[in-house]
Amino acid sequence: MDRTEAVRPLPEPGGATGRGREDLPAEPVISLRGAALAYGGRVLWRGLDLDVRPGEFLAVVGPNGSGKTSLLRVLLGRQQLSEGALTVLGHAPRRGGRHIGYVPQQTFQPAHALLRARDLVRLGLDGHRWGLPLARRAVRRQVDDLLDSVGATPYADVPLGRLSGGEQQRIRIAQALATDPRILLCDEPLLSLDLHHQRTLTGLVEERRRSAGTAVVFVTHEINPVLGLVDRVLYLARGGHRVGPPDEVMSSTALSELYGTQVDVVRVGGRIVVAGVTDFGTGHTHADGADGGESP
Repeated sequence: MDRTEAVRPLPEPGGATGRGREDLPAEPVISLRGAALAYGGRVLWRGLDLDVRPGEFLAVVGPNGSGKTSLLRVLLGRQQLSEGALTVLGHAPRRGGRHIGYVPQQTFQPAHALLRARDLVRLGLDGHRWGLPLARRAVRRQVDDLLDSVGATPYADVPLGRLSGGEQQRIRIAQALATDPRILLCDEPLLSLDLHHQRTLTGLVEERRRSAGTAVVFVTHEINPVLGLVDRVLYLARGGHRVGPPDEVMSSTALSELYGTQVDVVRVGGRIVVAGVTDFGTGHTHADGADGGESP
């Protein structure tokens, strides 16, 4: 569905990045020590030590089935680690954490769905609350502000099933920002979006990171759309991982060690192309053949 969209000016992906910043507060908002996740005898990753600090943009990449979505479920308190320790905002993770925004994988709504864009955003404000509802006028004003912040005012009252994929993702970002989160978790938000909508969505996420110091954990099957925004990359594969600046992790040496076979990484026109592994989303082949998709 094509629709003229009212959009605030957004930063261009590939612009100034926080990479290498030395002004990040020392206290992490996410801290993993010796973390492991396994399903039965199948180890997705282990020995993961990771601190994510306020204002940091961490991209989580890797082939299907490597545990990217499962990592977000752990951070959300929906799944337990097999080993190790985790704190989120200084505490053990728990469901419904108010200061964590979550943008799930895109699911298209049926055309006859009656839930409107503003209804979904409102659920982000008071869907987790018990007791008396928030004042109706105040909530409507907050919802209107959130819709405006992502350029979704023109279709605020349109049923979700009649919105395009890009429009639906804007609404999900507005919902995720409803509680003014300190951490924003994004699970493959760029899937099925064209280049224009990918740039718009990543711009919205980056605008939030810069304006509020929100830490971003961005799971993606394709790193190139966010490459210019990323501080560090967490690459998950073959039961192991690599974490560090993009130039260190997305290199032939690092990925060859991780996969245990020769992997060639080249940059073409500002994009990363990886040869030797399939099923990663950058148009390359992935050496880790048997991969049955992400576990729930």
